Amino acid sequence: MKRVLFEKKDVIQMITAGKKLLLAGDEKSLRDLPSGCWIAGTIPYFMGEQGGVFTQDQIYVTEFPDYVLKAEVKVYDETHIQQVYTDAPRHGFSVIIIPASSPTHFTFALNAPSFPNFATRPLIGWVAGVAVDDDVSSPKVFDGTRQLALDNGAVVFHVELPANKLAEIDIVNIFEQGEVDSIVFPEDGFSATTALINGQSKNIADYVVENAIDTRLPLVTNLSGAMINTSFKSMDFAKRQITFYAPVFAGYRYKIAKPVDDYLDQLKKKAPAGLSENVFVACNCILNYLYANLEGRKIGNFTGPITFGEIAYQLLNQTLVYLTIEDV
Repeated sequence: MKRVLFEKKDVIQMITAGKKLLLAGDEKSLRDLPSGCWIAGTIPYFMGEQGGVFTQDQIYVTEFPDYVLKAEVKVYDETHIQQVYTDAPRHGFSVIIIPASSPTHFTFALNAPSFPNFATRPLIGWVAGVAVDDDVSSPKVFDGTRQLALDNGAVVFHVELPANKLAEIDIVNIFEQGEVDSIVFPEDGFSATTALINGQSKNIADYVVENAIDTRLPLVTNLSGAMINTSFKSMDFAKRQITFYAPVFAGYRYKIAKPVDDYLDQLKKKAPAGLSENVFVACNCILNYLYANLEGRKIGNFTGPITFGEIAYQLLNQTLVYLTIEDV
């Protein structure tokens, strides 16, 4: 397996050599990097060569191959993020990084399916974050071409491929809808107080408590033919309100996911084998890392940042997403 985690000095050498790079690491390390053709997001959790690892010293590096025809860096904010698909190359893919809990994060998560040209061109990426016990630092993304750090905005690599190469996105989701109550929310949002439970309006926090719901299991809905997870983040007992890591959408029927007997085993079984040479970008969810105890443990040959939201066309939760580049 190729090396993916590097010391800062090694990354500086790659940048000064003119390499095009997709990076993930601690803010202090990323701020020390010189200008060049790179973008990055803050994160201290990774799937490395030896398995899951927490490190604030090393930087995860994805180097663009020589056959890439063009790799253009663009920065968006919440007022322009809807252009991300129309700006994408006709033949290629785009990689996006957004800081968690920023206006751009919320705008993209809530509205991506309604953006012009949604899902017509491959868009993959992740939501930047910080250590789960860090209550001081804020997630950031970096435009390396200008050495610019942002706590709001999206940095995107629009990548053009030659005609004989094809980029495709896929996901690994171990969850299915359980044979339980139907939950329909009255409005879109990252939080909720009420929902229609089997057609009756109830407080969603009361429902979770009264039914002893295991909030490690996400809500699952069928969105445009794909099973999409929405993970529980926190519960405010005073407000009787639940906050989620991704938005719920009004009118869709959600159900609590079926219980998983062995979290890690299911991830391993669902992850396809034999793709290591063709996988260019991959990321996995921080909740998978925590709930499956991934530190020092591997899921096939997948490596990449462990993130606070995965993007495969739109924002996802508790999912492994990856992009392959193959010969046509």
